[in-house]
Amino acid sequence: MTGSIAAYKAADIANSLCKDGHSVHVIMTKSAVQFIAPLTFQTLTKNKVYTDIFTPYIPSEVEHISLAQKADLFLCAPATANFIAKAAAGIADDMLTTVLLAVRKTPIIICPAMNTAMYENPVTQRNIRFLSELGFQFVEPREARLACGDLGKGALAGIETILAAVRDKIS
Repeated sequence: MTGSIAAYKAADIANSLCKDGHSVHVIMTKSAVQFIAPLTFQTLTKNKVYTDIFTPYIPSEVEHISLAQKADLFLCAPATANFIAKAAAGIADDMLTTVLLAVRKTPIIICPAMNTAMYENPVTQRNIRFLSELGFQFVEPREARLACGDLGKGALAGIETILAAVRDKIS
C-alpha cells in the first residue's frame, strides 16, 4: 500500500481477505506508514509487515524475491500517482516497487486513490493505459468528495468492489 488518506481502508481489505482464508503479506511505503501503523496490519494478518527493503526480515531469504514468488496476487490499494508512475517506468526504489518488478505471471491489481487533477493528468492516464496494456488490472476510483475538499473522480473504489476484483482473479 502507498501513502494516501485512503490507507485506512486497506485495513478492512486485508482483514476481509484474511477472513476469506487468504494469507496476506502487507508491504507499506514510507508514506503509507505516515497514515496508518504497520502494527495494525501485523495484528490483522498475523504476518510481518514489510516497510523497508534494507531491513533483513528473514536473514536466509531475499525478501523482495521470496514475496514475489509466493504471491498468488499482487494488490496495491490504495495506489498513488507516484506508485503508478514508478511502476510504469520500472523504478524499484522501495520494497513495494521492488517486489512488483520481481512478480512473474501473478495477477496485478492496482486501485488508484488520489486527487482528481492528479488522476486525470495526461501523464497518469498514459501510465495507466501503458500498465493496462502490460496486463495490470485497474479498479477505477470513485467520484466523491475528496479529502482535499474537491469533488471528482479519485476516491479509492469501494471495499466490496476491490474484494470482488481480487476474488475474481483468485478463483
